[in-house]
Order: sequence, then structure tokens, then C-alpha cells
Amino acid sequence: MHAVVKKLCLIEKIIGYLNECVGQDGKVIECLIQPCLTLLRKVLYADHTIRVSLSQQSSLLTLLLRVSLIFHEDCTVVTEVGALFCLLLFDEVSRMDTWSLDPSNKPSLPPAFSLPVSVFRRYHLPVHVIGHHAVSPYSIVLPLSAEYLALKPVSDMLRIAWNLAWYHGSDNLLKHMTSEAKIQEFLGALQLSTEDILTLKITYTASGLQDCLQSIVQAAGHRDVRAAVTRMSFYLFNDKLSLKGDIGPCGVTLKSLAWHTVLNRFLQVPPACTEDEKLLIDIIHFLNKLIKEQGKDPSIGLLHWILELLLRHNPNPLLDLLVLTESQAREEADHVRTAVRQQLQKELIALLNSLLLVFMTVTDRKCLELFYVFQTQLSLKLLQCLRVTDAPHFYGLPALERTLGGMAHLTAFPGWSAHSPLSKPLEICGKYLSGLLEVITSFYVERGGNAMSFMGKGVTKSTVLCLLHLSHEMMSQAPSSEWMPLWFLPLGSHSEEDASTQQGLAWLIPLWVDRDPEVRFTSLGLGSALTTIETGCVALANSCQNISGGLWGTVVNILLDQSECSMVRREAAFILQNLLVIPMPSEIIKDYTWQGPCVHDEDSGLSLVGKPALQALLYHCHFYEHLTQMVKHFYVGRYTFDLSFPAFTETSECSDLNGLDDSFKFWRAPSGTSIQDHEPSSLSTSETMVAASVGSAETQPLLPSTLPSETALDQFVTPGQCETRPVRPCDSSLSAPLHKQYTFVTPSLLSAICSLLDNLLAVTSRDAANAFQQSHLIEFLCSTVDASVIEMCVQELRTPLALSSAVEHTQAQASFLLEFLSSLSQLLQSCLLVDSSLVTQDELLKPLITNVIRVLIVCTNDVLDVQLVLAFHRTWTHLFDLLAALLRKAGAVSLLLITSALAKHWEAVIDALCRCVGLSVRCPALSIATLQFLSILLAEEEKRRLQDKDGTNTCQAPTVALLLDGTQESLKSSERLNEAILQCYEGKSPKDVLKRVAANALMSLLAVSRRAQKHALRADLIENCMEQMKHINAQLNLDLLRPGKTTLKKKEDGFIKELSITMQLLRNCLYQNEECKVAALEARLVPVLHSLWPWLLMEDSLMQIALQLLCVYTANFPTGCSSLCWSNYGQSVHTAYRSTPSSSLILCILKLASQMPAESTTIQQMVFMFLSNLALSHDCKGVIQKSNFLQHFLSLTLPKGGNKHLSNLAILWLKLLLNISFGEDGQQMILRLDGCLDLLTEMSKYKHKANLYIPLLIFHNICFSPANKPKILANEKIITLLATCLESENQNAQRIGAASLWALLYNYQKAKATLKNPSIKRRIDEAYSIAKRTFSNSEENALNAYYLKCLENLVQLLNYS
Repeated sequence: MHAVVKKLCLIEKIIGYLNECVGQDGKVIECLIQPCLTLLRKVLYADHTIRVSLSQQSSLLTLLLRVSLIFHEDCTVVTEVGALFCLLLFDEVSRMDTWSLDPSNKPSLPPAFSLPVSVFRRYHLPVHVIGHHAVSPYSIVLPLSAEYLALKPVSDMLRIAWNLAWYHGSDNLLKHMTSEAKIQEFLGALQLSTEDILTLKITYTASGLQDCLQSIVQAAGHRDVRAAVTRMSFYLFNDKLSLKGDIGPCGVTLKSLAWHTVLNRFLQVPPACTEDEKLLIDIIHFLNKLIKEQGKDPSIGLLHWILELLLRHNPNPLLDLLVLTESQAREEADHVRTAVRQQLQKELIALLNSLLLVFMTVTDRKCLELFYVFQTQLSLKLLQCLRVTDAPHFYGLPALERTLGGMAHLTAFPGWSAHSPLSKPLEICGKYLSGLLEVITSFYVERGGNAMSFMGKGVTKSTVLCLLHLSHEMMSQAPSSEWMPLWFLPLGSHSEEDASTQQGLAWLIPLWVDRDPEVRFTSLGLGSALTTIETGCVALANSCQNISGGLWGTVVNILLDQSECSMVRREAAFILQNLLVIPMPSEIIKDYTWQGPCVHDEDSGLSLVGKPALQALLYHCHFYEHLTQMVKHFYVGRYTFDLSFPAFTETSECSDLNGLDDSFKFWRAPSGTSIQDHEPSSLSTSETMVAASVGSAETQPLLPSTLPSETALDQFVTPGQCETRPVRPCDSSLSAPLHKQYTFVTPSLLSAICSLLDNLLAVTSRDAANAFQQSHLIEFLCSTVDASVIEMCVQELRTPLALSSAVEHTQAQASFLLEFLSSLSQLLQSCLLVDSSLVTQDELLKPLITNVIRVLIVCTNDVLDVQLVLAFHRTWTHLFDLLAALLRKAGAVSLLLITSALAKHWEAVIDALCRCVGLSVRCPALSIATLQFLSILLAEEEKRRLQDKDGTNTCQAPTVALLLDGTQESLKSSERLNEAILQCYEGKSPKDVLKRVAANALMSLLAVSRRAQKHALRADLIENCMEQMKHINAQLNLDLLRPGKTTLKKKEDGFIKELSITMQLLRNCLYQNEECKVAALEARLVPVLHSLWPWLLMEDSLMQIALQLLCVYTANFPTGCSSLCWSNYGQSVHTAYRSTPSSSLILCILKLASQMPAESTTIQQMVFMFLSNLALSHDCKGVIQKSNFLQHFLSLTLPKGGNKHLSNLAILWLKLLLNISFGEDGQQMILRLDGCLDLLTEMSKYKHKANLYIPLLIFHNICFSPANKPKILANEKIITLLATCLESENQNAQRIGAASLWALLYNYQKAKATLKNPSIKRRIDEAYSIAKRTFSNSEENALNAYYLKCLENLVQLLNYS
């Protein structure tokens, strides 16, 4: 292909086209310029011979330079010309064959274009190309011959190098040269000449600056001082050319020199003549350069000095120079002096702007206090300057534009109006507002905007930006909406008759269709700021009544206009979002302030307002379908180009490493300023610093091919009747073709859309959910989430970059993506509340959860930008909330996906959890969200484990509980997490929300993790809880003695909550952990609970938790059971029972169980569960027997009539008696109860769900004791009951009956006579014969084998004795 185009003389034709275009100033064949340059670049890159020939033609280089100057506004043309210059100018250094050692050894293939690393370091290349070695491997170092040493350049270099080395640097060398006593230390040929010494003094920064300061001190006139200051500026410029990211040698040297005092005298007096003003211009210019170079690390001493100069009183020459005096105004005829004075004001405004910007990173308290006072004084001075600026009807725009630019920088700082001792903040804001509105009226509204001319474009942009800042300042200084009428502006006729009807915000509407996208963006941002309050919404809606579609239709049109840039559409989305906040009616209500949208059908005459009108408007505009198309055009990249003529299309050849464009795959557009991040949680935009990034997708409409037409822009023609440029109608259906030109949808726009959809879901829940379902909008939104882009941004920020603008662009990209994730997570949470099916599709949920986990584990330790780290914290908070909502509302679907994703990145996940929990001071919201997620996750896992006890789901992913107690490698991470949660709990006051959330997380963790219990034991959690319970008891007792029942009740509620949390923590800490139970025993848990018993009796919830704690404490812990039988003084209750009936906790429990009302079923159940644990202890059974508590069992009433089910209380008693019957002493207690056996026999005839055979089990246990056998055999009902069990259809009853009869018969001859009863023996024989037939292969089931063995032994004992 290249050979063909070479034959066709393509290069010559392209050069001819370029010459023809340049000859006509770009007015001919303009559309061919960019394709021609692209073709030329591709040919040059591939053919090195053409490169060699063209690189020698200076006329071609001049031609390319002229092309770039003509098309300087087209970034693609400029970028292509830069690439061509790179290929032509660096051709020779790129070809190894021209400087290699063996020129004959040339490669067979054409050499690829590559440059040495030294070129990258020295020059700002517009492209990324292949690089090779820093030092050539072909270079040979040869010793210099004597004839070379005789050359003057070589001897000069050797002489200077010798002296620098001999005196160990420039400082010592210059000191030696200035000293009086000079000793000849080496040959005269090596001595420095006067020329050498002067060169060293000038080129060495420290001596050069010192010489400049000395020249200023000794100067005899203005000319010498200006020359010295200019030299100092050149030193600063040299620092900038050194391409160092840090402060250069000039900035470092100036920090150590006393240059403030030298320049101070020129800044303390006002200039008296033109020469003074010129000198002051140079000094202010130098100070501005110095402040800019210091950038993000300013010198606090320098800022102190400048602020003290600016805050001087009578005179204050610097600030006074902003406003012309009367004498200066009369001198306007002198054009030279006027030009000098204007330049002085320009430099002064630039210095003040730089000073304002540098204070964004200052943290020095004293400096900030001075700065706050300076802000307000500067605001008053700029206001005065605005009022005396050239009248708008004259064309003195530069002064006005400079003033407004300074006001824009100033008003961007919150609280700029709050530090005046004489004026209130709202008064200053009101004066600013009136002046700015006057400028808007003069330059825009009454002159038709800038539809016909760009005159006043910068004035309009700065004015609208100031108004945006002013709206935020007024809202912060006066939260009430009383200041809203100040924004109303009478339009059209200024007569008093129409003034009352014309006031409103209609002046704002034309700015929404300005030709400048920044003006549109800022003015819509002003509208979104004013609509954050209800009066602003009403005023803006009233101002749009004469516009077709009204406010709602206008803003929806802007949002859905695909030819509009993203930053403008985002602000339109914010306005809609704010309008939806105010409750709107579903029908027309008279005298109602806010009716919402209004839709009128001219054909039917039907009118709708409020929610029905909103739904009709959205349906008419195909709102959700358009949003779906917007999501499909989502662009996450950092840079983009015009879609018409892309600089380099990403085709298949880009993936080929040997392709022609291999060196241009990473082509980068020109850099601009960064886009500031804004708080995503704000209802409207709070982005007050409008700085466009040329390479960002946000500013895509700045390209000429994407600018909307302004020919239809109209102005206000008559009072009260206003029309705006009709934005493209949004009633196009999906079948209609989309606009050929459209802009990419950026993350910031998509985040605003998510917030808007969230509000729509709140206003019209069901309709919005149905629309989401039909348009698959949620699926498309979730499909845009990609964690790899954020990971890439963080990785780039970890590696040092050469250009600070690249760092800012990376930070902006990451911030916008994080903002989008936050808004999307909030929308998904709302969807889960309204209709969980919107989110729970597996194809949506699985990749979403994977990306969410990947974002959560991004490590930001090496990220230096504070605002970006805060953005990460906000996003993590919302993502943890989203995961928690998924577990709450769709745990069955999401639990397995979440645990699988966590297990895949477990090491990074637990590090992230520790990091987020540890931010309880800096970011408590993130810490709370993390703890809530962890608590809910562990609780849901435990629920699932209890549901899957049968083991059916054996293929599940490992749970978080298992991962926490997993391998030894994760021990340290688990310990860190436990410690972080414990610190959140113990380091906060009881009223802190974080303490309660940390307690819930700690409870869940202690319940499932053995390591967490061990860590809590080592951290003395049990002892601390005991001390806390003692303290609560003491406080409750003390407050009880004080008057004031209302206060007491509030205190009691707080103490009860705290006591409840403490006991729950203890309960989970003791769960199945004997070491912790021993620690609780040593910490005297039982006496502490005994002392709290009166308070527990007053609150059922506390009593329930206390009983749960005692159940866990006494389970499988005999020592703990015995501790309940001891009094508070350490005496056994057996010795002290008669004199102190309530001297032990067990007696309190028994009393509670005996007096429990029937309706307290939960506490009743907990009491008997606790007594069932105690019934396994010998000591406790003794106390129970002596207390005659078991007598209450005999008073139970059995159900009568057809009801064959036992009551819950009867079942609880049976379970207690069953545990008592496990020991012989307990069996004796049961047998000593008169009528107990008969009652148990009667109860065995009733049914109760799964507890059918508890009476049989009690008899079964009693039959095993030889001492009990006579009493059992004497009770015919029991023997008949046991024999009847052999004929039961239930196998469990058969086994219990057979085992009981065998126990009676075993080693007890008297039982044979009773059991040989024909009726009983017949039943035994029949059961044995059936069992032999049925359970022939009894080894398969141990219970069946045991049953067969019981019957076999029964038959043998009865037949052979």
C-alpha cells in the first residue's frame, strides 16, 4: 500500500493541499486538513527514507507551523502537527544506523521509530513513542589527546571543573574568590579568569540572587531595581524549565534570604509617578511567579508577609490601587499612564487570585485567621471597584472582566463575607447581588445575550460564576429563605405599574441556552442551587410560566438533549432532583404553594397537575428510554476526541505490536486544568469552581462539530412574554434515528441521573419501578460498574508522574467514578426497598458484587490527595450500606454471592475491614457502615447455618465465620479486626451511635468466632463488662434516692440499654467457651446479677437477656451451676437457707418460676430452660428439693374434653423433670412426690408436637436404678404403659418401652413375676418375632439393633429363669 501511494505522489499532493490552505488562511479545503495530516503522519512513521528527506526541508516545517497557528482551536489538528514535528525533528537521533559503531551492519527490516530516554526527559513530547537506552551501548570512551586539551572550550571546561572539585562546590569557590588573601595552590593555567568568576556568580542561583538583592539595595534609580527584579524572575523561570515537580533552587534559596525587607519599602508607599508604577508592576509580577511556583507547598513566612502588607491601615497601597481616585480618573487622557495603570491593576488582580488559590492547602492557624479578615476586606474593595468600573455601555470591558475574575476567585471560598466588623454577611452578599445582577442586565438580558457577538463573553461567564458562589454563601450565612426576593429582577419595562408583575428569576432562563457551554453549565448550576429551597423552586417555576412546557419541560428537554454536553445536562438533572423533593399533590388544590408540573391537552381540554402530570410528562418524553440510551453511551475514559475526525481510531491494528501506529497507541490530548470534585451527598451541585478540562469528556461540546446551533436563540421581546431557544423536541420515539452528533455520557452526569431516579422512585414508587423493569435501566446501570478503571487510577497515582496536570486528571477521573458508584449504590438501596426483584437477578447481581468488593479493597495508603481519599471514604460507606441492604432484603440470593466474593479476596478484604473500622474518628460514618455490614453478614450466615443443619447444601462457599477462624496465616488479620471493633466499643460514650453499632458487630463476632472470644478474654472484656454492670447498679440505686421522677426515668432508660448491651456481649462471649466461663466465675458474675435482680424484675427485656446469659453460662459448666447456690457472702445456701430465703440467685429464680403469670411465655420458657441446666448439678438439685419447688408440678391441670395436647407450661415441666431424672438423686426426688408417677402416666396419653415421649423417657431413666424398681413394679399403670409401648406404631416408643422393661428385669428377680404376666409376655414375644423379621440385617441401624437386643434379652430372661 505504501509503495502504491508513493508512486501516486501522495506526499507532494498533501503538501500542495497544505500550501493552498495556508495561502487562503484556512478558508479553502478546511475539511481535508486533518485527514491529510493523519495520512502524512502514517506514511512518515512507516517509511524512514521519506522521513530523512522531508526532515531536511525547512519550508515543510514552516508550513506545518503555519497550519497549526491557523487551526490552533482544533486540538486534533494541533496534535497531528505536533506528532509530525516529533517525527521530523527527532528523525536523526531515532536512527541507530547513523551513529552506530558498524554502519554496514544495518538491519534487514526498516527500523522502528524510537527515541532515547534522554529525549523524553528533556522535551515535552505530544505523543508517547517507543523508548530505548539512556546511554548508547555503541559509545566508546576514548582518552583525550593533547591537541584536544589545547582547545579553548575544553580548557575552559577543565578549569571550571578543576576549581569546583578543588574547593568542594560553588559556595566555597565563591568565598575563596571574594576573600582578600589568595594563596596560589595550583598551576596558573587552572586559575579562574574574571570572565569565569562572573559566569559562576550569575549561573549559581544563590550568589546570583544575593547579587540581585545587593543591586536593589544599592540602586540609584528605578531602572536598576527593575533590572534586578527581572533577573530574579528569570531565576524563577529557570526553575520552571528544569521540569522538577518540587520547588527549584531559586525557591529554596529565597526561603533563606532576607529579600522581604529589601522589597518591603517599594510596597509600603503608593506609587507617585509612572516609573513607580512600572517598578511596582515588576515586583508584583515577581511575587505572583513566586507564589505560583511554590504551589501546594507555600512558604508560611511569605504568606504572613504578604497578608500583613495587604491588611495595613492608612495607607494600604496595594488594595487602594484597585480603585481609581478622583485625581487618577482625571488623568485618563494620558494614554501611556492609563495603560501602565491598567497593567498594574491586571498584575495586582493576578497576584490576589494566586494568593487565594494557594490558601486552599494552607493549614497554619495564624495565617488562616489573617486570611479570613483579608477575604472580607478584599470583597469590599472589589465591590467598590465594580461600582466605579467603566460604564457597561462603553467598551471598557477588560477592567470589568478582571474585577469579576477576582470576585469569582474570592467568592469560591466559603465564609468569605463573614469577617467584617462593620457589615453583616448578608448585607455584603446583598450588595454583591445587586451589582452582579446589574452587570447581567446590562451585558446580557437587555442586549440579547451574546447571540450576535462575543462582546462581554468573559464578563458573562465570570458574573454567572460569582452568582453561583453567592447563592451558596447566602444559604450558608442565612439558612432561612428570606433573602430569595433579592434575586428577583424586573425585566422589560421599568415602569412602576409592571414592576410587581415582572419580578422573578426569568433573567436566568436565557443563560441556559447561551452559546458558551460553561455559561450554560454555571447558570443551570445556579438554578439547581436556588431550587434547594422551596421558595426558589416556586419562584423559578413562576418565571417559566410563559415558556412552552414551563420549568419542568424546559429542564427535561435540556437533560434529554443528546447534543448537549454532560456537565450542562448534569445540572438539569440536579434541578429536576430538587423539584421532586417538595411534596406535590395528586390533584389540583387551591391555595397550595407547589402544584408540581402542569400538563394541558388542547384537544380534550384535560389538565393534570402534580404526580399524574409528572407521569404524563415522562411518558410523553420517553424519559426512561432516553435514559437507557444515555447509559449505553457511558464513557469512563479520561480523554476523548471529536467523533467526526478521531485523531487515531482504535482498529485491529492497534492490537498488533508490529502495527504502523504502535508508537501512537497511547496518544494523549493536550492537558488542561482539572475538574473539581463535589460532594455527592449534596441535594444539588456544590461544585462552585468551574474549571474545564480540555481533554475531559465533560467538555466534548467545546469542539465545533458538536456545538448546537444558536441561530434560533431569541431574546425577551415584550414584558412578560419570553421565549427561549427551543431545544430539540424530546417526543421522538425509539424508532426515530438518534442525533448524529452526540456527546459521551460522563460518570458525573450518570451519578446525577442516579440521584434523580432515586427521587423519582420516592415520589412515584410503583410507576417508577415498573418503568425500570420495562426499560431494563437498572441492569444497564449496573453493567457500567467497572472496578478496574478505579484500580488503574490508584495505581497511576502511586507511581510518580512527570506532569502535575496528569495527576490532577487522574484524581478527577477517580473522583467522578467514585461519585457515580455512590449515587448508584443509593439508587439500588431504594430499589431494594420498593421492589427487590429489580436488583436480585443473578446475571446483574454477581458482577455487581464482584466489582463492589474490588472497589472496597482498593488500598489508598499511597494516595496523597486528601479530597480523593475522602471520596473513597464516602463511596465505601455507601457500598457497605448497599451490601447490608442486599443481605437484609435479599439475603437468600445475595449471601452466597457476597461470601464467595469475600473469600476470593479474603486477605485484602480483612485488611479493608480493619482499615475502615479504624477510621472511627476521622470518618465515623464509614466505620458505622462497615460494622453494620459485618454484623448483618454474620447474623445471616448463622441463620443459614441453622436452616441447613441437615447438610443438604454442602457445596456452599466458606463462610466468613470459618475464614475468621481459618488458617494460622489469617490469625494476625483476625486479631487486628477484633481489636479494632473492641476499641470502637470501649473507646466511645454510651450515647454514641458508633458504640451501639460496634456492640452489635462484636456480639455477632463473638457468637461465631472462637478467636474473637479468645481475644476478648485476653483484652479483659469480661472483667470490664462486670465493672460496667456494677457501675450501672450503683448509679441506678443512687438515682433512685434522688427526686425528679421524669429525669430518673430518662436515666433509667439509658442505663437499661447499656445494661442490656453489656449482658448480651457477655452471653455471646461465654457461648460454648469454658475458659470464658471460668473467667466469668472468677469475676463473680452470679453475685453481680443477684445484686441487679430487683432491676431485672422491673424490665422484662432485661430479665430475658439475663436468663439467656445464665443459660449460656450454666450449659455444660457444673462449677458455674454450683456458683448459683452460694450467697453473696460466699456461704453455701444449705447452711444459710432458713434464715435468708433470698440469699442466693437460684432461690430468686425458683421464686420467679413459681410466681410467673401465664402470659409471660418467653420469660417462662427461659426460666425453665435455665432450671433444666441447673437440674444436672447435684448442688442445684438439692436446693430445688429443699425449696419444695417441685410441688408446683403436682398442681398442673391437664386439658379436658377432646383436647389431647398438653400446655406449654406442662411441656416445660416435663423437660425439667427429664433432666432431673438423669441422676439417681433426682429420680428419688421424683418418686418422693406423691402422685407424680400417676400424673406422668396420665400425661403420657397426651400429645404435643415433637415432645410426645418425655414421660416415657422419665420412666425409662427411673427404671435403671435398682432402688427405684420396686416402686415402678408396684405401679401397675406404669408397667401397663411400658408394655403397651411395644405395640405402638412409633419406633421410638417401642425402643423406650423395650429398654425400660429390660432395665426392670435386669438383675432383679422380683420383676420376673410381674413381667411374666401373660398379657405382658405375649406382647414381648410378638414384638420380638416382628422385630426379628423386620430387622434381620440390624447392623445397618444402631437403634434398630439396640431395640432387637433389648427384646432378645427380655425373652431370654423371661423364658430361661
